Amino acid sequence: MRQERGPGFDDLLSYIERELDFESGFYNDAYLDRRINARMRRTDADDYRTYQRRLEAEEDEREELLDSLSINVTGFFRNPEAWESLRGVLRELTAEQRRVSVWSAPCADGREPYSIAMLALDDREIDARRVEILGTDINRDILRTARAGRYETSQTTDIEAELEPLSATEPYVDREGDVFTVTDRVSDLVDFERHDLIRGPEKRDFDLVCCRNLLIYIDADYKVPIFETITGSLTEAGYLMIGMTETLPAEFRDRYDPVEKKHRIYRRA
Repeated sequence: MRQERGPGFDDLLSYIERELDFESGFYNDAYLDRRINARMRRTDADDYRTYQRRLEAEEDEREELLDSLSINVTGFFRNPEAWESLRGVLRELTAEQRRVSVWSAPCADGREPYSIAMLALDDREIDARRVEILGTDINRDILRTARAGRYETSQTTDIEAELEPLSATEPYVDREGDVFTVTDRVSDLVDFERHDLIRGPEKRDFDLVCCRNLLIYIDADYKVPIFETITGSLTEAGYLMIGMTETLPAEFRDRYDPVEKKHRIYRRA
């Protein structure tokens, strides 16, 4: 159940749902309030009602808010120590001499699925020829960025530092100044498509699902549908990796065995 955040908060959310076609009910209030207040500060809106009037008047601000509300916090090799544990999983899976299907959901701007591809290509004990990766997200705009595979260093994003876990970057990204573009070797392993983890259908026969740093934003009532989709999409004894600050919902703890508990890697029981 929602908690009132101040005069006009619920009215603003109703407007966002109705006019911007955004399902605010999926997300917890703390997350929504942080993102909305960040836009309010940028537009000098003193309260929710003032900000709603700005949204009603300015299409550009409506687009800015939708972009802000999308969960697109990501990076190459985010939490590098966790990727060392994932390395072992990919080694084991490709050693079975078959195709290995990996699903990154939500994939945001593509850096997670591309990181999986780079890890496979960079490790001699992983047979990258056997790996196929799907990245999905609900946000069409962010998927266009993902497909382009082009990233730029900025005040808040140091792409070169993100790629440090690799033995060398040249085989995997082309660099022109502060712009980094993934090479064909990497992009050839990755496909992208739009998918809604909460309301969308299950996938099939994935050996590994990476669903990292989504659950911390999602309202508790919607975590179960997400895990129903994920669990139904995994092969028997398939692997699941979630974010390092996240936990499995209580309803699913007997359906997974911990493999690397510290790094939140589990295997379907």
